[in-house]
Amino acid sequence: MNLKDISTSVPKKDHKGKVSGQLPYISDKKLENMVYGVLYRSPIAYGKIQSILLPHLPEGYEAVGADHIPGPNYVKIIKEDQPIFANEWVHYIGEPILMLVGKELDILYSLLKEVTVEFEEHRAVYTLDEAIKQKSTSTMASYEFGESLDSISAIEQGAHHIIEEEFDTGYQEHVYLEPQGMLAIYKEDEIVVQGSMQCLYYIKDALLSALACGDDEVRVIQSPTGGGFGGKEDFPSMMACHVAVAARALKKSVMLVFDRSEDMVVTTKRHPAKLKYRTAIDKDGNILSMCVDIFLDGGANAGLSSVVLQRALINSAGVYKIPHFHAKGYVLKTNTVPNGAFRGFGAPQSFAGIEGHMSHLSNLVKIDPLEYKRKYLVKQGDPTITKGKFHEPILMNDMIEDLLKVSDYKKKKEAFQHFNQQNQRYKKGIGASLFLHGCGFTGSGEKDHIKATVKLVKSKDDRVSLKISNSDMGQGILTTLSKIVAKGLDLPYEEIHYPDPDTKDVPDSGPTVASRTTMIVGKLLERAAKKLKVQWQPGVEQGIVEHYVHREMIPWDEKTFTGDAYPAYSWGINIVEVEVDTLTGNVKLKKIYGNYEVGKVIDERIMKGQIDGGLAQGLAYGYLEKMTSKEGRIQQKSISDYGPPTSLDVVPIESKVFDNPYADGPYGAKGAGELTLIGGAPAVQAAIEDALHTSFQQIPITPEVIIESLWMKEGDEA
Repeated sequence: MNLKDISTSVPKKDHKGKVSGQLPYISDKKLENMVYGVLYRSPIAYGKIQSILLPHLPEGYEAVGADHIPGPNYVKIIKEDQPIFANEWVHYIGEPILMLVGKELDILYSLLKEVTVEFEEHRAVYTLDEAIKQKSTSTMASYEFGESLDSISAIEQGAHHIIEEEFDTGYQEHVYLEPQGMLAIYKEDEIVVQGSMQCLYYIKDALLSALACGDDEVRVIQSPTGGGFGGKEDFPSMMACHVAVAARALKKSVMLVFDRSEDMVVTTKRHPAKLKYRTAIDKDGNILSMCVDIFLDGGANAGLSSVVLQRALINSAGVYKIPHFHAKGYVLKTNTVPNGAFRGFGAPQSFAGIEGHMSHLSNLVKIDPLEYKRKYLVKQGDPTITKGKFHEPILMNDMIEDLLKVSDYKKKKEAFQHFNQQNQRYKKGIGASLFLHGCGFTGSGEKDHIKATVKLVKSKDDRVSLKISNSDMGQGILTTLSKIVAKGLDLPYEEIHYPDPDTKDVPDSGPTVASRTTMIVGKLLERAAKKLKVQWQPGVEQGIVEHYVHREMIPWDEKTFTGDAYPAYSWGINIVEVEVDTLTGNVKLKKIYGNYEVGKVIDERIMKGQIDGGLAQGLAYGYLEKMTSKEGRIQQKSISDYGPPTSLDVVPIESKVFDNPYADGPYGAKGAGELTLIGGAPAVQAAIEDALHTSFQQIPITPEVIIESLWMKEGDEA
């Protein structure tokens, strides 16, 4: 199939394997000399290990712990604070202390119950509120930027009204279909680690550190990956260290695969957050100044939390040009499971907060929330809150106008008001959210840290293969990146090959995160394909290498938090209709609308999949998915306990994508995967608030939250 319009959908590269069930995942692997591992985890939240007593281990069963690590005992991420195996202190329930290894999982699990560890237990910090009170000792990262507080204080003196509001967001669980799994294959001259992952070179760097070995002694291969959503960005590095250390020590291949319960209790989550707003307005409701404080619950280890905080802060003003803006943020340590990367990476918390706050400001001055928000929409050429610039055209007003017509927003708003006056029990509402997402790594990350490299290789029989380290985890890059190369070479899409990424064979093209793969890696592949086309010699082996080149913009300064945080932004608007049962508090979605601008779509069907999946995940974050920690222990241990959306919860989604090609993206494409999640929670919150004529300061807005709010409202009215 030759591609005239790159957006036209094609059969996905992995379609047959997945639909037929023939595609082997990591847990399907069976090797001759393979044993399984199970982890003994801390039963307490914070304390010092006094002693470890192992049971009698049958022949062929062994224990692996910190003493077996050739290199330093920490997982190499950003900070050196996450032990591979805890051997002195434990900081959360579930922290790995040792691994039992052997042939039979049943025997391993029974042996695990016989391990005895004595602890000197210490007082733990369990909640974000506790950590905020102890901010001076619990801060793992902090940033501050914007107008001086002195000048904002002077503005507040002349304000008609100052509104202070707090907003809380909870955990969110990734619920990837395939739980975490990692296999270390022992060979005399190298350790090969295969598994379900997003970031091959993150894992390789962690292994080189833990094993204290040379570059050619470690090899990382991505297995087919059944979903990630960020949950397989940082966490697999720890599992890879577990299996690789065991394989090296025991000279056997070691498999570690979680069941769903273990996966839910010990893996990283979306950071719970508290967002505080202090906004000055004049007598007409115009915003004079705004101060935002963001607190993220990092859990027990720093992980990627500092970078998640950066993006949360950069998104703290939403899509709005707010005069006299100031923001500061903190990642705080608690003795709970570490939190990490999750689709949107700090932005969903910020957009839930700022969209809710703007709606509540509009209620004060009795203006429709969408009308009020449009007054502050950024335009092309406007400065960003970090003193960068919105360089590209912004189509938000066109997208809003289109969706107002498609959804019949104004008529429905009136019709729902009439319905609600006539109905005691059921209330209907309609709400909107406006949002953006910066594409690529924050600031100078691509230029200074990632430095992506891609390679195209043509064999003697003229077959072209992509040599990149990026992982398909269901988002479709096997297909979209192959299409980009096919179009650049003017070859049929079927003739382009994208083998499983293997660090022995592919350069570091960067991690599969941050809405960067299509825009950044795709652009490098487009350039490489066009060069190969010019240099093409039939029957001759050829290779083309392309390196990342940074676009000239306002330089990013991480210390002052100033400059262009992103080279480009993708944009969106969601409108959601709901019906709320005031007797039970249950919320039913009735209709969902979305307009998006992602530059140029590389494949229409894949983009539709991103929209539908992202919206389901984002909406569920706003009203459905509830995860709690009690005294440091995650309470939801199964999918049915947690309650992600089923097919019965997702209603028709009417969506449209606006064309706005971006010159530095392949064929005009920008990032799309994270954008589609971000608007869901604030849109459903807005719709519930419209139905009940009340304000909420938290998500998820569960039936319990709704019933409590209605009781309070009745009490106030009485």
